[in-house]
Amino acid sequence: MIRLWRRVKFLFNVRKSVPFLVRFFKSKDVSTGKKGFSVILLVAYLLFPWDIIPDFLVFFGLVDDLAVFTYIMQWMVKMAPADLQKEYRVYDE
Repeated sequence: MIRLWRRVKFLFNVRKSVPFLVRFFKSKDVSTGKKGFSVILLVAYLLFPWDIIPDFLVFFGLVDDLAVFTYIMQWMVKMAPADLQKEYRVYDE
């Protein structure tokens, strides 16, 4: 649970997450297929935002959007090389 909280906190810390994403996509240790698939998932969700909870229910409508985005970002973090995870302290113990 603590590890999940740290990941979510990392996603909202733009100062860390944007440079992480830049390094993730520039890394030669991450395959082109994994990079492409993560971009396709993010773009597909932006273009076709199927909602479990409609967005007109302001707070609750954003929760499912945040959950999907967080899931995709966690998937990208898991695929990042260990040195990149360590540099940005994604998996602090």
